[in-house]
Parts: sequence; structure tokens; C-alpha cells
Amino acid sequence: MQMSDPGKGPLWKAPTTDGAQHPLPDGAEDDDFCNALLAGLATIPKQVSCKFFYDAEGSALFDRICTLPEYYPTRVEFALLERHAAELAGLIGPDVELVEFGAGSGRKVRRLLDALQRPRAYVPVDISGEHLQQAAGRLRADYPRLEIRPVVADYTRAFDLPASLPGAQRRVGFFPGSTIGNFAPEEATGFLGMAAVLLEGGGLLIGVDLVKEPALLHAAYNDSAGVTAAFNKNLLARANRELGADFTDDGFAHYAFYQPLARRVEMHLVSLAAQRVRVAGREFRFAAGETLHTENSYKYTIDGFRSLAEQAGFVPRGYWIDAARLFSLHWLEVA
Repeated sequence: MQMSDPGKGPLWKAPTTDGAQHPLPDGAEDDDFCNALLAGLATIPKQVSCKFFYDAEGSALFDRICTLPEYYPTRVEFALLERHAAELAGLIGPDVELVEFGAGSGRKVRRLLDALQRPRAYVPVDISGEHLQQAAGRLRADYPRLEIRPVVADYTRAFDLPASLPGAQRRVGFFPGSTIGNFAPEEATGFLGMAAVLLEGGGLLIGVDLVKEPALLHAAYNDSAGVTAAFNKNLLARANRELGADFTDDGFAHYAFYQPLARRVEMHLVSLAAQRVRVAGREFRFAAGETLHTENSYKYTIDGFRSLAEQAGFVPRGYWIDAARLFSLHWLEVA
């Protein structure tokens, strides 16, 4: 559930030899957030990348979102992974290194790990270092024979992976959760092209949310418990914690809606009054009703996504959808 950030260099590069955990340099993550938020607040309309949702608090809130009854993607994707686990394992093959982009809590990958034949390594990649370390620790306890090599990185930018282990047959990517929808289509093509290079002739299993009844989308992004609203507003709380900002919790409201022509859900934070806010010593004005655009989530048709994958250098193979046609899994191979 990250947005791309085109045109910038890598924030951090993973090790290429030892696979050890190397945290971001002190202050690098904060500086990146600070620079992006200051730049976004100075633009019209105001905007910031949704990748900055994922500090420790935001990651925990997103884990809660995934359990909500309105949020169908997680539930449906889990069911697809369970139903087709053996078939997917056969396509992926034995002795692979599995790379998960945006690994989060690492819950979904367990469905694959349990089905794969002799997986050589699991390489979870995530921007939230604390959350990633916790998830990697849990997986090490449950899969003691599996080499787990976490990489703290912003995968929307260029980064390196650890060198492949001896005996690994190929490198396969896993990108669940419809996170590809957080990229604009042209950016999604760029990300998939980068993934094709990183995977070195392997394949990619990816989750893709489908175009559907707008009411279902509205409910998924406006849950009755208010968890998605808290997740969205945590971006402002993070700015207060890390950047000395003075956003007030009751000064902004969560707002999410579906744009049918663009085939995307948009999330915003709406200013409830004319106000001034300070971030890192700079002042910004919000008019009443003005928004800070925090996320896009594009939805696809099956044919539309397969065409996009082809443009990025993949050969689309199998795909799987649920009976209600809410969500899809796609198996892509590097051309």
C-alpha cells in the first residue's frame, strides 16, 4: 500500500553479500519524510506519498484494517492462496528464494512457505524497520530451517537484494495485498520493470484488486469502526511526533471516495476550518475544505492488468479470481 516516488535515488541499499540486517542511517527515514511532507504541503493540491503511513503505529493500524469485515482484499486473497496453494507451488518450483515486496506482518507468505518445496530463503522487504524485524523474528521461530534475510528499504525506489544463496534455483517475487494499486498505471509499469530485473529471470505472484460495485469500495475504505480513518490521520500524528508539527486531531477528517472514470479510490485528509499549521519550523495554510491527498488505490480488470504486466517485461501466465470477482492473483514470468 505504498505510492511510488519517481525521479529520486535510493534511500538505502541492501547488502549484496552477507544478507545481514542493516538499518537505515540515523535520521535518513525522518529526513525523507520531512522533505516529502514539506514539498507536498507546498504544492497545489497538497499531497504526500502513502508510503509514509507505515511507521510502527501506522503498520499496526493497517494490520487491524486487514481484519475488518468491510475490508475484503485480505480475506479473499487468503482464501485464494489457500485454495490454490499446491498449484502455485508447482508453478513457482522447488529451491527458490522468495522475495516479498512490502512484507508487513508476513501473514500471507506463510500460505506459500507451507506449500513450497524446499524454499531456500525468504527475503522480506519493507520500509518500516521495526515492524519488519518483529515479523522476521516470528517467522524465524516458526520456520527455523529457513534462511530469513530481511531488507529495510523503500521498494518504490531502486535498491539491491542480497546475493543469492548457493543451491537456489531461481528468485521469485511475492507482492500481495493489491499494493500495486497505489502506483499510477505508468508508475506501476516502472515498478514491475524494476522487479523483473531484481528477480533475474524468475517470476512474480501478485495480488490485484478488481473493478467492482462502488458501494463495496466505499465501505472498504470507510469502515464503521473508524480504523481506516485513524490510519489516515496517523500520518498527521507522525508529523507531530517526528517533525515537531502542530496538526490537531480534530482539525482534519478522513475522506475516501471512488473515482469511476479513473478507476481508483482516493484518500484525503480534509481541513475542517481555515487554519495554519507548522511543520519543521515552516508554516502552511489550509482553507476550510482543502485536502491533503494521501493515497490512490487503482482497480483493474483482468485484461487491463495483464496488458500492463506485458508492457513491463513479464509474460502473464495463470490468474485466479474468487466467485464474486472481487480480487485476483496473477502469476507472471520474466520474459
